[in-house]
Amino acid sequence: MEEEEQPTGTTSLFPAFVQHPPPQILPSGSDNSAAAASGKWLSNSSFTIDPSVINDAVSKYNLPYDEEEEDEVEEVHKSKLPPQYERVPSSPSDGNRSSDEERRMKNRRKKKRRKKEEPGASYAYAATLSSSSRKQGVSKWASSTSNEKNYYFDSRGDRDNLAFGCIYRMDVARYKLYSSKKVSEHKYFRWNKRVGLLEGDNDIDSLDTNLRSGGRYWSAKYAAIERHKNLKRLQIHAPSNGAINVVADYIPLLDEISDSGPVSNVAVVEESWEDKVLRKTKDFNKTTRERPQDESAWLAFAEFQDKVASMQPHKGARLQTLEKKISILEKATELNPDSEDLLLALMKAYQSRDSIDVLIRRWEKILTSNSGSYTLWKQFLRVVQGEFSRFKVSELRKMYANAIQALAGACIKQHRQADPSGNATPVNPATVQLELGLVDVFLALCRLEWQAGYQELATALFQAEMEYSLFPPLVHSEHSKRRLFEHFWSSNGARIGEDGALGWSSWLEKEEEERQRLLHEEASNVVEEGGWTGWFEPLSKTNEIEMPESATEGDAVVEELDDGSDAKDAEEKDDIESLLKALGIDAASEGDIKIQDTKTWTKWSEAEMARDFDHWMPLRGSSDGVSHDDATADAEDDEQILSIILYEDVSDYLFSLNSEEARFSLASQFIDFYEGRIPQWTCTNSSSWVEKTLSLESLSYSLVEGLSKVHDVLNGKLSNPASISLEILLNNSDDSNMRSNMMKFLRNAILLCLKVFPQNYILEEAALVAEELSNTRMNSTSFSGTPCRALAKTLLKNNRQDLLLCGVYAQREAFFGNIDLSRRVFDMALSCIEGLPLDVRPNASLLYFWYAEVELANNPSESSDSSSRAMHILSCLGSGTRYSPFKCQLSSVQQLKARQGFKERVKMLSSTWARGMVDDHSAALVCCAALFEELTTGLTSALEILEHSFTMVLPERRRHSRQLEFLFNYYVRMLYKHHNELRVSKIWKALVKGLQIYPFSPHLHNALVEISFLYTSPNKLRWTFDDHCQKTQSVITWLYALSFEMSIGGSHHRIRGIFERALENDKLHNSVILWRCFIEYERSVTCNASAAKRVFFRAIHACPWSKKLWLDGFLKLDSVLTVKELSDLQEVMREKELNLRTDIYEILLQDDMDT
Repeated sequence: MEEEEQPTGTTSLFPAFVQHPPPQILPSGSDNSAAAASGKWLSNSSFTIDPSVINDAVSKYNLPYDEEEEDEVEEVHKSKLPPQYERVPSSPSDGNRSSDEERRMKNRRKKKRRKKEEPGASYAYAATLSSSSRKQGVSKWASSTSNEKNYYFDSRGDRDNLAFGCIYRMDVARYKLYSSKKVSEHKYFRWNKRVGLLEGDNDIDSLDTNLRSGGRYWSAKYAAIERHKNLKRLQIHAPSNGAINVVADYIPLLDEISDSGPVSNVAVVEESWEDKVLRKTKDFNKTTRERPQDESAWLAFAEFQDKVASMQPHKGARLQTLEKKISILEKATELNPDSEDLLLALMKAYQSRDSIDVLIRRWEKILTSNSGSYTLWKQFLRVVQGEFSRFKVSELRKMYANAIQALAGACIKQHRQADPSGNATPVNPATVQLELGLVDVFLALCRLEWQAGYQELATALFQAEMEYSLFPPLVHSEHSKRRLFEHFWSSNGARIGEDGALGWSSWLEKEEEERQRLLHEEASNVVEEGGWTGWFEPLSKTNEIEMPESATEGDAVVEELDDGSDAKDAEEKDDIESLLKALGIDAASEGDIKIQDTKTWTKWSEAEMARDFDHWMPLRGSSDGVSHDDATADAEDDEQILSIILYEDVSDYLFSLNSEEARFSLASQFIDFYEGRIPQWTCTNSSSWVEKTLSLESLSYSLVEGLSKVHDVLNGKLSNPASISLEILLNNSDDSNMRSNMMKFLRNAILLCLKVFPQNYILEEAALVAEELSNTRMNSTSFSGTPCRALAKTLLKNNRQDLLLCGVYAQREAFFGNIDLSRRVFDMALSCIEGLPLDVRPNASLLYFWYAEVELANNPSESSDSSSRAMHILSCLGSGTRYSPFKCQLSSVQQLKARQGFKERVKMLSSTWARGMVDDHSAALVCCAALFEELTTGLTSALEILEHSFTMVLPERRRHSRQLEFLFNYYVRMLYKHHNELRVSKIWKALVKGLQIYPFSPHLHNALVEISFLYTSPNKLRWTFDDHCQKTQSVITWLYALSFEMSIGGSHHRIRGIFERALENDKLHNSVILWRCFIEYERSVTCNASAAKRVFFRAIHACPWSKKLWLDGFLKLDSVLTVKELSDLQEVMREKELNLRTDIYEILLQDDMDT
C-alpha cells in the first residue's frame, strides 16, 4: 500500500530534540504490515529495543578497556543519549542483517577518517576514563569493585580524590567572561550529533595545552583582564529616591517595598570602568548642583576620586585625580564654609600634596576663620605634633596656647550671647560641647608635657586650671580674676593635692579675714598709743652707735664665708677638671666627649628614668617676688629652675568653665591622668576616651586587668609554651615606686573636689581606693582590715545623709572580705531611707543594686542563702515596702507584688528615657528588675527586660550615653554568665552588635575573646577583629587582637602583620603604645635586634615627643646601637627640647669613682 511504503515520521517525546534517522527500506509483506499495524502504539525504542543493538553500538569503539568499565560507561552514555525512535521490524532477515553490518562498517570508516582529519574535534566519552588522565599509581575509579585493590572508606570524602590521587581539576570552576550576546540556551553547549553527547569542558589529556595557554581564573591573564578599564561588567542599578538624601531635621518614614511583587525599574547595565566613572561623575555633578548644601554628597564625590586614583597606573594621572579631588572639596567648602567634615577632608587632601610649611599656612588661614571649632584645633595640633622635622616643645606650647585662648574666647562669647544678664542659668548644649572640647585640648597639652619629660609643669598646669575653674571667687571681671589668681599662685598657699589645701576661693577668704584682723589690730594699737607717754631716748642714736659694730662683725663673717666658699668651689672645680682630664675629656668643649662603651649610655638612661619617676611635683620658689626674668637670668646657677613653675608659665593656659559637665570632666580626667582607680566616668565613644586611648604611652590599670584575664583564660586551657602576655612587653614594675606619693596627692585633690561635687559616688569611690593604695604600698603590713575605713568614717561623720557613700564604703568592706560589716552598713543605710528628704530617696535604687550584687558575689556557688538574701533586697525595692533585714525566704505573694511593682516603675521610665533623660538611678532600677527576674522566673524574662529598655532610647542617644553603655555591659555579663543555657548565635550576635555601637569598649572586647574561645574557631575571631579594625580606628581592638595572637602562640608573621596594619592607619600611626609593643616584640620575642632597631627609628620619627620611647632605644637596643648613634640620639633629643635631667658627666664621674 502507498501509505505503508511512505516512511513514518518519528514521534518524539521531547520535540525540542527531534531526530530524523536515515530512512530504512522495510521488506514488503503481509506479516510486516500486520506487525506494524498491531505495534503502532508501541513505537518507542526504549521499550522494544533489541539488546544486541547495544552490544553492536559499544563494539564500534573498539577500545582496550575492561568490560566492567565499558558497561558502566555505556550506561552513562545511554542515559545522556536523546531518545531515538525506529520502526520495529517483525522478523529481520539475513539480508537486512548483512546490510546493517555494512552500514555500521561504513560509518566506522567515516568516523576514523574524520578523527584523522580533525583531531580533538570530538571524542568518545570512554576515552576520558583512560589511565593517562589519572595520576600515576591510580588505575581504577573509586567506585571500582575489583577484588585486587583494597577498599577505602571515607564518610565525607570525594571519590574523585581517590580516583585521581589529587583534587580533580575539573571540580575547580573555570573562569569564563560573560558574553553580552543574547544567545539561546542551546548555544551554551555544542551538540555533538555524531556521538550524541553535550560537549562542555573536555577532560582529556589532549586539551592540557589549551588549558595551560588559556589559564584559569587565578592566572595572570585573567587578573590583567580584571584590572583592565575596558572590561565590561554587569551593574544592577536600582531607582534612587531623591527624597531620602534631602537634609532635614526629621527621619522620614519610607514605604516598604512589598515582597510579593518583583522590584520594578531595576536596570541591568553592562559597563566598563570608564563608563562607570563617567556615569558616577555625571550623577555626582547633578546631585551637588541640585543640593549644594548636602555635605554627604560632596564627601562621597571626593571619596570616589580616591577609587579613581587607585585604578590609575601612572603617578601623573593620580596627581591629576588628586587635584580634581581638591577642587571638588574647595568648591564644597565655598558653599558650606561652616562644615567641619568638609574642611577636614580638604586639609587631608592638601596634606597629600603640599609640603608641611605650606600645609601649616593653610591650617592657620582656616583656623583664623573658624577659631571656635575644637575639632579643627585638635586635628591641627595632631598634625603638627606628629611632624618630626618641625617638632619642638616650645613651638607646640605656643600653638596649644593659641588654641586654648581661641576656644576660651569662643566659650565666653557663646555664654554671653545665651545669657546677656549674667544670671546663673543652665548652659546651652552647644556651649557645653565647646567647653568639653576645650578640656580635651587642655588634657592633650598636659599629656604632651608629661611625655616630653616636663612632669612638674604638667602637674602645675593641672593644679592651676583646677583652682581657676573649680574654686573661683565671686569676681565678675576676667582681668580681676587673673590678678587675684597671680597673687594666690605667687604666695605660699597650699595648692590642690598638697597637704592643707583649701581651694583658691577659701584661701582668699581666709587671707581677707587675716588682713582684716591685722588692720583691726593696727587700728586698735593706734588708739591705745594716744596721749603723753613720758620722756624717751631716740632709737636712732642707739642704732648709730650699735649698728656699725654689728655690721662690721657681719661683714667679717660674710667675707670669711665668701672666701671659704670660693676656695671650696675652686678645689671642687680643680678636682672635676682633673678627673675629666684623666678620663680624656675636655670640659671646655662638649663636642670632644668620647664614650667608649654603650653601657655608659644605658646607665645614663636608667638614671634619667629614675629621676623622671621622682620629680613630678613642682617646687615652690624661695621668695614671693621672684619674676620670670630673674629666674631666667639665674637659670645657669639654679639646676632645679625647671621644677619651679611660676605664674608666667601657666597664665597662657588658664580658662573658665561654666557648665557642670565640663568641670566634672576636668576632675575625672585629672584622676584618670594620675592613674587613679575611678569608675567609668564617660562613654567610651566620647572624644575624651578616644583621645586618651590614642595617647596611651603605657597600659592603664583597667587595660592590664582585662588583658591579663584574657591571657589567663587562653593560656589556662591551651597551655602553649609559646604563649606571651602583652602586658609583659610593657613591664611597668619600676613605675610602682612613685605611686604611693601620687595616690596621696590624688586623695587630697579628690577630697577637695568633693566640696564642688558633693555626694558624687564616683569621686567618693576614687578617694577611698586612692587611700587604700597609698596606705597599702607605704605600710603594707600595718593594716589588717580595710585601709580606707578611717577615711570613710570621717566622710560619713561630715555628711550622714549620703547614702551612696555608705554603699561605696560597704562595697570596699566586702572587697576585703568583711561581709558581715558590709551587711551592717547596707542595712543601716537602707533602713534610714524613709527618714531622709524626698530628693535623696531616688538614690536608693543604686544602693539596692549594689547590695544584691555584693550578696551574689559573696558566694560564687549561688547557694540558697545568697540568692534568698538578694531576692529579699530586690523585693523591697520592687514592692515599695520599708526595708527590713533578711529573715526568711520570700513568699509567692511577695514575689508577685515585687514583679508587678518593677513592671510599673520600668514602664514609667519610658517617657523620660525617650526625652534623653537617662541617669544612674534609672539604669540601676532596670538592672534590679532584670536581676530579680533572673533569680525568680529565669533568664528569658531578665533578658526581655534589658532588651526592652534598649528600645526606649533612640540609637544615637544610646551611642553617647554612659548609663546605657553600663546597661549593655550588664546585659553582656548576664549572657556570659548563662552561656551554657543559650545558643552561641544569640551571644555572638549581641557581642557583634555591641561592638558596632561601642567600638572602644574594653569590656566588650574582653567578652568577645572569652566567648569566641569557648565556642568558635580562632579564624572566626580573627575575621571579626579584622572587620572591626577596618571599620573603626580603635587602639583597644588592635591591642586585644595582639593579645589574642600572643596568648595562643600565633605565628610571628601574623603578629608582625597586625602591627604593620595598625600603624599604617593615619591616627594610629602616632600611637606610642603600639610602637613600644612592636619594638619589644621584635627584640624579646622574635629575637631580631636589627628589626627592632628599624622599628625604633620609625617610631621616634612618628612620635618625637615621647621621651619614654626614646629611652627604650637606650635601654633595650644597646646591643645593636653604636656609641656614635646613641650620642647622636641624645643630641637630637636636646634639639627637640625634651627635658633631660641627667648630664653624661655625672655617669662618667660615677664610673670613675666606682673603679
